[in-house]
Amino acid sequence: MSDDAATKILLSEEEMPRSWYNIVPDLPSPPPPVLHPGTHEPVGPDDLAPLFPMALIEQEVTTERFVTIPSEVLEVYRLWRPSPLFRAHRLEKALGTPAKIYYKYEGVSPAGSHKPNTAVPQAYYNASAGIRRLTTETGAGQWGTALAFAAAQFGIECEIWQVRASYDQKPYRKMMIETFGGTIHPSPSELTEAGRKVLADDPDSPGSLGIAISEAVEVAAQHPDTNYALGSVLNHVLLHQTVIGEEALLQLAKVGAVPDVIVGCTGGGSNFAGLAFPFLREKMAGRMAPVIRAVEPASCPSLTKGVYAYDFGDTAGMTPLMKMHTLGHDFIPDPIHAGGLRYHGMAPLISHVYELGLVEAVAKTQRECFEAGVAFARSEGIIPAPEPTHALAACIEEALRCKETGEEKVILTALCGHGHLDLPAYGKFLSGEMTDHSLSSEAVEAALTKLPTV
Repeated sequence: MSDDAATKILLSEEEMPRSWYNIVPDLPSPPPPVLHPGTHEPVGPDDLAPLFPMALIEQEVTTERFVTIPSEVLEVYRLWRPSPLFRAHRLEKALGTPAKIYYKYEGVSPAGSHKPNTAVPQAYYNASAGIRRLTTETGAGQWGTALAFAAAQFGIECEIWQVRASYDQKPYRKMMIETFGGTIHPSPSELTEAGRKVLADDPDSPGSLGIAISEAVEVAAQHPDTNYALGSVLNHVLLHQTVIGEEALLQLAKVGAVPDVIVGCTGGGSNFAGLAFPFLREKMAGRMAPVIRAVEPASCPSLTKGVYAYDFGDTAGMTPLMKMHTLGHDFIPDPIHAGGLRYHGMAPLISHVYELGLVEAVAKTQRECFEAGVAFARSEGIIPAPEPTHALAACIEEALRCKETGEEKVILTALCGHGHLDLPAYGKFLSGEMTDHSLSSEAVEAALTKLPTV
């Protein structure tokens, strides 16, 4: 099949990846260690054991290039994996571009996003370790939905703190999470010391992922039968998401296409890493040479405006210290509609890869992103979640450059979720009520004043 003829490129279940890919052994230098917040020494397994099962701790620090996917996880993956790769012929035509645009569509999962790729193995490993309940945070609700679904597959409970701004914007997320059997609270809440402290200072706080993480970690640490699950940022989460890129490699090979540009939205970084890391492996091995571009919101630009420093992963300072691009752990982003990208830091592994010059980053305002989302919906028929509209905006920008130059570049992106539960945000855009938020240099400097000294 030629790539000109292909519209939907599928893999059989037999072709589904049997291993996750760990990029660390292939990097020119190892990432900096995670540090204990009290001693500033590298954390060991015992430091992480109150929150995570040993299997995930081992994956967090593994030096193995590939990690076998358990059969029990593959069995659940088969509900939606392998996911389809589409050639965006209609979008290309609408743009009048000679570029060839492909998108890996993760919205076919039960939760409607890429998040079950890690929620399922996290629920499996915790259930296998005898854990009865998982706590977590969620922004837009994609991760909370995914973990509630995954917990139901393995018979454990799930308690979720959702960022207040998104909790109010997206009521159907709460209903979906509760349908899957999860319990959900708006964050900050009165249920935790961390939440009560924030509310005492700001009773109308819109919340942030950092605050919600503090609440979920606090509850998990207080109960021996409860662990914490994280939907992005950590190495094992990025590891699980590499099924996206591994499948996309096989699918592009079926049509003889090699990407020139790979674009992914970034908040904590799991979707971007899941798509990009397998291709970055091929790039470092000299088998292809794509430009790999991360796209983040202008209101929360950790890569493009943050600093590369050790910081807490949460607002209350309960997590270990991670070296990452950060805007400061007490930074509260504007309540933009892409709730899944409202995180003060970037995954340490992506931050390290960015520092090595292996990927680049740009920031986009939300009106430009929703304009791209509407153009995509009207041409390709899928309403994207607000998060991947950032990647789509950068794809369209690249495709229009190709229109000017006449280059027939192959552009690949991950459409990491659908926007069926985000329609109020589209309503705001279509009615002209949506505003743009860009972070000033002064705001960045103020947010960075409380970085820990390491």
